[in-house]
Amino acid sequence: MRRLRGGAAAAVVLVFAVAGCKAETKAGSGGPEQTGGGGAALTAAESLTVKGRAPKTGYSRERFGTAWADTDSNSCDTRDDILKRDLDDVKFTGGTCKVSYGVLASDPYSRKEVTYRRGRSLVDIDHLVALSDAWEKGAKYWDAGKRIALANDPLNLLAVDASTNRSKGDGDTATWVPPNKAFRCTYVAGQVAVKKKYGLWVTAAEKAAMEKVLRTCPGQKLPSGGNPTKAPSRFHAG
Repeated sequence: MRRLRGGAAAAVVLVFAVAGCKAETKAGSGGPEQTGGGGAALTAAESLTVKGRAPKTGYSRERFGTAWADTDSNSCDTRDDILKRDLDDVKFTGGTCKVSYGVLASDPYSRKEVTYRRGRSLVDIDHLVALSDAWEKGAKYWDAGKRIALANDPLNLLAVDASTNRSKGDGDTATWVPPNKAFRCTYVAGQVAVKKKYGLWVTAAEKAAMEKVLRTCPGQKLPSGGNPTKAPSRFHAG
């Protein structure tokens, strides 16, 4: 398998057209580097609704359903789908779903090479838009099906170095961007795409930070694709 050097994979082989920020691509399933007809990422960022944060009251991971639910009904859980998409040299345990081994040849957040072995925590699957951040910017008011969809949408997911990812926490662009400067345009464009797709708002500080990054790469395309914005009715959230 080929993988994105400094980013995730997409449903087809494609390239981010950027000015000042570049990312390579691999074949995969609907990751945040997929380009579409939605226009430049900067234009999309400028169109996002600005509001203050809603109270975090009531938030829990369970409000977004069981972790890594198979919402695309391919008989593999979402975590393994993303590992298969983003890692090189993938090996499986029993069949072609459970990834037992793989290599993140160039972590998009840090540029480190990271080896994944099942049962260890060297690779995380990051939500580009953290679920608690989404909760405070609109998801609090959604039905369960939409929250479950967001939590499992490949457009919002990326395999990354666990230690670097832990420094992000639930931060938005105003509080955290990847240490790897070459990936920042791609990263912010991914967050913009997810927020636009799901109708999430941004804070004033967040929007300003997004625009600041994207002005350094005004040709950056807006990712598209991923799963529908409502999970099948058989899935439930707490």
